[in-house]
Formats: sequence, structure tokens, C-alpha cells
Amino acid sequence: MNKVVIVTGASRGIGREIAKKLAIKGYIVVANYNKSENQIKELQKELLERNVNIDIFKADISKRSEAKELVKYVLEKYNKIDILINNAGISQIKEFTQITDEDWNNMINVNLHNKKGCIINMSSIWGQIGASCESHYSVSKAGIDAMTKSLAKELGPSNIRVNSIAPGIIDTEMNKHLSLEELEYIKEEIPLQRIGKVNDIEKCVEWLIEDDYITGQIISINGGWSI
Repeated sequence: MNKVVIVTGASRGIGREIAKKLAIKGYIVVANYNKSENQIKELQKELLERNVNIDIFKADISKRSEAKELVKYVLEKYNKIDILINNAGISQIKEFTQITDEDWNNMINVNLHNKKGCIINMSSIWGQIGASCESHYSVSKAGIDAMTKSLAKELGPSNIRVNSIAPGIIDTEMNKHLSLEELEYIKEEIPLQRIGKVNDIEKCVEWLIEDDYITGQIISINGGWSI
């Protein structure tokens, strides 16, 4: 069986494109969504037209019971979880900071026995350098980075790698509210003088999945904005 991937927050933006790209490459993708049912079904339909299938599952992963149901569904259907891509936003840090050791053991039990696995957390540049007027968001992302390093140490002996990707500004729906003037101002602050693309994140995700020796790292993809 091909590798099984859970992508949380897969209905829009970076999560959507990651789920799409991995499905096209042949991974078994379970795309998690919460409210954006129309968008996730549009993605499913788009891929089916290309003879590519994704599995979709509705769950609000800020709620522990629903997060457990997602994992239970995948394990019962596919008997394993090879890759977990945590992309669902700041509510996710609430869920994972509350999870007990027993919960973690249940979630990754199959991978522990198989001595393999890959977890990729989506963080942000603001978790590293902070953002004015976004202290709560910055703190949540810094928490994800700290959790990434802690879990990398804890799960390393079981050959489960845990890394975090910290994007700068990426051309997604989340940033559509920015005016052209604001975007130009931001570009001037970025050494590469351009806004990032989802493909920049996708390539890093694929690299982290295929690699077998990178763990505990916060990968900055921001065009040098954080220098």
C-alpha cells in the first residue's frame, strides 16, 4: 500500500495544494476539513476528473474528540498513518498542547511499531520573530515550533521525524485582503523582492517526506524576510 497521509485544513490555501499535489503523486491522502465542505468536494471532483482520488473527513481538530475520530477513521480504514501534516491553523496548538501522553501513544501506535513516520507542522515566520498587533498568533506559532522540537526528541528513537515549516507571506486566499500598496511595501522588505508561492511550500513538504535524517527543524520559507 502507498503511504497514507493526513492533511488537516485541506480545503483551502496551502493545505489544499499540498493535499492535491501528494494525491497526484500517488499518496493515499485523507483531507481533513471543518466548515469548507463545498471547497473540499470541489477539490475531490477536480481530482476525480484526473482519475485521482482523495478521502475527505470532516472534523474540528480543536476538539479532542473529533481529532481522535479522524485518527480512528484512518487507522481503521488503512491500518496505518505514515505522514501527518498539521496545517489547520492556530486552533491546532490548543488541541495538541492538551493531548496526554496516552493520547499521543494511541494516535501514533501503528507508526511506533513500524519504526517509521513523518509529522510536518505548519508554523509561521511570526513564531520566530513576532508580529506587531498579532501577539496571540505569534505565541501560538512559537508554541508549534517548541512542540516540534520536543516531539522530535521524544519520537526520534521510534524513527518518527517531526519538523515544522515556517512560511513568510504566501500568495493564498488568507492574504487577499492586502492592497497592492501593502503588498509592494512587503516585497520591499523581502530580500528576494517577491511574495512566496504555494509551490515553494509544496516542494519543502515533499523533501521532508522523502528525507530520512532531518528532524526537529524549523524550515523558514520567506525569501529572506526573517534575516
